[in-house]
Amino acid sequence: MVLGRSQFGLSGQQAAPLSHDWPSARPASAKPPTAAAIAQQLFAVLTKTGHLDHQGLLSAIADQSRSQLRIAEIILSRRLVPETVLYQALAKVCALSVLDPATQPPDPRLIDILGAEECLNSALLPWRSIGGVTFVLIAYPEELARHRDRLNAMFGTVAFALTPLSQIEACVNLQRGRSLARRAENKVAADVSCRDWQQREGRILSAGLIALAACALLFPINTYFLALFTVTFCLIPVTGLKLAALIAQSFRAQPSDAQAPAIARKPVVSIIVALYRESDIAGRLVRRLGRLDYPHDLLDVLLAVEEDDNVTLNALARTRLPPWMRVAVVPRGKVKTKPRALNFALNLCRGSIIGVYDAEDAPEADQINKIVQRFHERGPQVACLQGILDFYNPTANWLARCFTLEYGGWFRVILPGLARLGMPIPLGGTTLFFRREALIELGGWDAHNVTEDADLGMRLARRGYRTELIETVTYEEANCRALPWVKQRSRWIKGYMMTYAVHMRRPLQLFRELGVVGFLGFQILLLGSLLQVLLAPVLWSTLIFTSLPGMAAPSPAYAWLLAVILPLAIGSEIVSLIVWSVGLKRSGQPLPWFWIPTLIAYFPMASLASYKALWEAVMQPFYWDKTSHGHLSGSASKPKRAAPTPQP
Repeated sequence: MVLGRSQFGLSGQQAAPLSHDWPSARPASAKPPTAAAIAQQLFAVLTKTGHLDHQGLLSAIADQSRSQLRIAEIILSRRLVPETVLYQALAKVCALSVLDPATQPPDPRLIDILGAEECLNSALLPWRSIGGVTFVLIAYPEELARHRDRLNAMFGTVAFALTPLSQIEACVNLQRGRSLARRAENKVAADVSCRDWQQREGRILSAGLIALAACALLFPINTYFLALFTVTFCLIPVTGLKLAALIAQSFRAQPSDAQAPAIARKPVVSIIVALYRESDIAGRLVRRLGRLDYPHDLLDVLLAVEEDDNVTLNALARTRLPPWMRVAVVPRGKVKTKPRALNFALNLCRGSIIGVYDAEDAPEADQINKIVQRFHERGPQVACLQGILDFYNPTANWLARCFTLEYGGWFRVILPGLARLGMPIPLGGTTLFFRREALIELGGWDAHNVTEDADLGMRLARRGYRTELIETVTYEEANCRALPWVKQRSRWIKGYMMTYAVHMRRPLQLFRELGVVGFLGFQILLLGSLLQVLLAPVLWSTLIFTSLPGMAAPSPAYAWLLAVILPLAIGSEIVSLIVWSVGLKRSGQPLPWFWIPTLIAYFPMASLASYKALWEAVMQPFYWDKTSHGHLSGSASKPKRAAPTPQP
């Protein structure tokens, strides 16, 4: 459900409750009023009754002229008039009654006919059928003309009454919240979802691990050589992809001579922030998102919180949220994951652009303006924009420094290079922005995938959509404690395993959809990286063993393999060092270069995480090992840092 403002101390001025009288509704056949006529008469009524002064009137008119908002949205977003007063005035203007579905509940069977998701998306609520007429509650009377024909076809004779959107959302979620939650778990098509993992890939993986263990016991030498050959072979394409991305991102795109037309009306941008067990995040989150310089009446921030997460709900209840921020309570379900919460909140989003932030994020002030401008400049095939992630505690300790260097290479070198090469991009979990239509078409996020971002990046590419990197930074807290780092990395690796296996269910179809370059990139990014991190200890032990004094190769074949491994390993490390160096330079983070070689001691932790991931992929595939934040005193604000080198 969506918790209204009054439940979080946001009601502001008090007014008389909404009318509970029997509705005097406008028949659907009557000519509906136009948006301009509604606005003009509404302003007249509100100013005459003293609820809206001249300054507020001019402000609302200006807001409507530069945005895609309806007049009721503008007035409520600026808290010019209380909700109840506004709808009583709208009722007078439109000759409609205002009905409160909380006190006069609707017939849930009518909700099912229209569909709970459609009720939320269209701000409609089929209420009751009386005397052969179906009464439909509508939040925005400007939309009468758009909806009346299909509603007449669906319900027969239809008449309209008014109720605020907050009441529609609360009522639909009260009546059909559980079904919406179940739908959030199964939005993605079954053939590209991992919800059947335990009955399909999980069993295959279990059998494969048992067979591998048997081979290791019966044929240890052969198994060892096979593992060594595999990890050596993987070094070639993985290093080649890094090098190709490094070269590709160094070429600047040629500026286009064609100028995109100016944005006539800025769109509403919805941002979903999934929260879980965040006892003290609310105040910081409001301050950080409050720095965004996009018009706040065009921002629609939803805080998605699990129904049984009393810690977060109580923290939010103690916080005075701004009018552009609201809480979406996600009902219990079979799984408890971030993508499930995102899917549920997506039903409640009002914007044509959907963004995702994490609880600890601190985006740059002009980020939303950049996002809106880039979507405006690009065609509809660019369905996703990925921002750059960086850290505001890069010098907290050695682990934070290494994490910062790793992210610098990933977001400022590898991902831009992959985009330039036309390969699918495994998205990051935050600072993501989507065209709503494309996101709905894909079914949102896979609620059972613990790296829903990487999976969504693959599905976007398979549908022919493009993802672009955009030069705007969001600051996060670096995970700088060893055990939480391993837990977080194991979840990522587990998600990569599941994403690869699910998308390879039909390899020929995947090849046709991604093309040659995309398919090869998919194999190297996911399979190559997974094999490398899982088998890296075999390579390290071999190099250490053969470097000991007096140790010789047991056979000519082994000696030949060592002659190949050593230069490959050295070459791979050199390429990686260059990638991290370029990433550090572009980020402008205050880290000396001599920290870069220490990453050689950082990545072995990923192999430890990979074995935890492998175990969970069999035993707990949908378990979400949450990363906790806010453990360092210096994590609440951005560091003083040099200006970043512009990203091509």
